[in-house]
Amino acid sequence: MKLLYPTSLKLDPKLLEGFGASLQSYNVKENIPEEHTDAEVLIAWCNSPDNLKDAASRLKNLKWIQSLAAGPNDVLNAGFDPKAIAITTGSGLHDQTVAEHTLGLLLVSARKFHLMRDSQTQGKWPGNLGGPQPDKEPGTFNTLSEARITVWGFGNIAKQLTPWLRALGADVKGIARSAGVRDGVQVYSEDNLSEILKETDALVMILPGSDSTKNALNAERLKLLPKHAWVVNVGRGTCIDEDALNSALDNGEIGGAALDVFATEPLPESSPLYKQKNVVLSPHAAGGRPRGAEGLIAENLRRFLAKQELKNAL
Repeated sequence: MKLLYPTSLKLDPKLLEGFGASLQSYNVKENIPEEHTDAEVLIAWCNSPDNLKDAASRLKNLKWIQSLAAGPNDVLNAGFDPKAIAITTGSGLHDQTVAEHTLGLLLVSARKFHLMRDSQTQGKWPGNLGGPQPDKEPGTFNTLSEARITVWGFGNIAKQLTPWLRALGADVKGIARSAGVRDGVQVYSEDNLSEILKETDALVMILPGSDSTKNALNAERLKLLPKHAWVVNVGRGTCIDEDALNSALDNGEIGGAALDVFATEPLPESSPLYKQKNVVLSPHAAGGRPRGAEGLIAENLRRFLAKQELKNAL
């Protein structure tokens, strides 16, 4: 059995030895060499669309694709047949990095670091942001202490993030498809979304990209948020109606937005979001560092050879 692993990530192939597989590295930006088109297993990470489309048409023996991304949209869009080829995701590999980035965006938003940086680059002293400040003033988002944080899309990343938020004094609620208590957090169904949004100081979105989540945060739902509320998105850019978001910012209907993902990436230079005062943009930087990839690959390789159910299978 031949396994192809990408050079786009520093993997230790020694951690994948002992399974009787022939391990071959490959360049994710080039077509798979002809001598490796007999591979049965493909590890995918940051592959170019052309590379994946070529692999879908030429790797006829392929039985399993392990994507290291949390969502394997690139693999699914390339033309692989999920009925004939097992496809597994990198769910869990990005929990800590995305949660850490989310916490950073929330702190920037609450503490107004973005405005301080703006003044610094202009050589100005932002005196209005220093000195005596009101603490926990009603109708503001300026601290995580007692802040009402709603996490929409309460999965593994949210479970990593929540203890950090609670340690800083935040009140955390979750929104998911089904209600319940997860890791001590009350999670409400999306049927309760309208009433929860009205009592939210910061909305953290960690939704996957799909037809059902497209423009999930639309003009109608933005209007439900308090005028001081911030929106933080580290899920998928397609989950927010960016035109509606920009309009809400223009009209002062929300406090601001901290965004790591966008409907089109890179975000076009023509986007008005670049010029919004209370917007913090990061270039899809929350993840990008799958941690423990070898452990997931090795575990799934063992299961694959034993004909057991694969972890993170679609």
